[in-house]
Amino acid sequence: MSAKQWLPLIALVICVFIVNMSEFVPIGLLTDIATDFGTSESTAGLLISIYAWAVAILSLPIMLVLRKMEFRRMLLMCIALFVVFQIMSGISSSYWMLMVSRIGVAVAHSIFWSIATPMAVRIVPAHMQKLAISAVATGTSVAMIVGLPLGRIIGLALGWRMTFVVIAVVSIVALILLVFVFPKLDNPGTFTLRKLPDLFRNRVLVGIYIMLAIYVTGYYTGYSYIEPFMYQIAGMSDTMVTVVLTVFGLAGIVGSVLFTKFYDRTRFRFMIAALLGAAVCLLLLRPSVVSLATVLLVCALWGLFATSFNVTFQNETLRASPSDATAISMSLFSGIFNVGIAMGSIIGGWVTDGPGVGDIGYIGAAFVIVACIITALYVIPRMRERESPRHQI
Repeated sequence: MSAKQWLPLIALVICVFIVNMSEFVPIGLLTDIATDFGTSESTAGLLISIYAWAVAILSLPIMLVLRKMEFRRMLLMCIALFVVFQIMSGISSSYWMLMVSRIGVAVAHSIFWSIATPMAVRIVPAHMQKLAISAVATGTSVAMIVGLPLGRIIGLALGWRMTFVVIAVVSIVALILLVFVFPKLDNPGTFTLRKLPDLFRNRVLVGIYIMLAIYVTGYYTGYSYIEPFMYQIAGMSDTMVTVVLTVFGLAGIVGSVLFTKFYDRTRFRFMIAALLGAAVCLLLLRPSVVSLATVLLVCALWGLFATSFNVTFQNETLRASPSDATAISMSLFSGIFNVGIAMGSIIGGWVTDGPGVGDIGYIGAAFVIVACIITALYVIPRMRERESPRHQI
């Protein structure tokens, strides 16, 4: 690919970074937002869970409504919408104004994550599709490395509202870049509501979706409250919390590189390793606070396994989807992912208000272990069955 041919993918990955930074930012600013509005951290955490519920509820209906819209036009529309509601977040004068603006951002998020991965694999040659998926995952990891800590730094220095203003400004630049470099991508538009039951008869997809909801619930039971955990249990300073979050994201890039290099050769083992690794890291979260080195090691491995999981099962969702339903399948993936985020945020809040934030890793690990069992006993066997020569005859 020439440098010019790389530009659309680069522009898309920039958008991935921005959208993910926006989603992650409240995690790093929960304490400041709660203090500013005079609420508890668990109430501030609802900004994460309600955002996630909005994405979960809206992803499929929005994509069914927009199923005939050309993809480039849809992308430009959703980034423009994203800009408007980021500005609203930046001028929010009350908790509920911020909540409404976050729901608006969630609408844009619903559109974006339904089309981002399907677009990524279409703007590159066929032999580079796994690299394109990995690039999208890398954009997510960079958002954790740079975006979340940068959001914290801006929030601590200038106030949390300025974080959203900066996101809006960067989004405007990204929108201008997309206008000039992103190609038109036809949308077949042949998938209709009547075909939806057929999608749910796809046992591989159904297995992935069930496992996904359980895994993400466990993951976000821990991750949604990682900031107060590091303050209260690990006794860290603002600077060290930022360092931990940076290490988490940096390790995610390693996870996406491992996917590109090893996934084809070790496909099913890679899936199980990503799930088991995440479960072990959650179990070790509280014991790791004995030293800074162990906290950094556990969080680095957690970030690596988390990104490995995300890129693996996005790839498997596209692989199992009918050709005319990739955007719909990914809208369901995004919606179910956000059901897990919402449930994880709620459960993490219950744990924080009840037994204490120190137990979030143990509760989260229980869900991830169940997801691993489902993958090993149901999802992988259905994949093998679907791909067997007898099934294909």
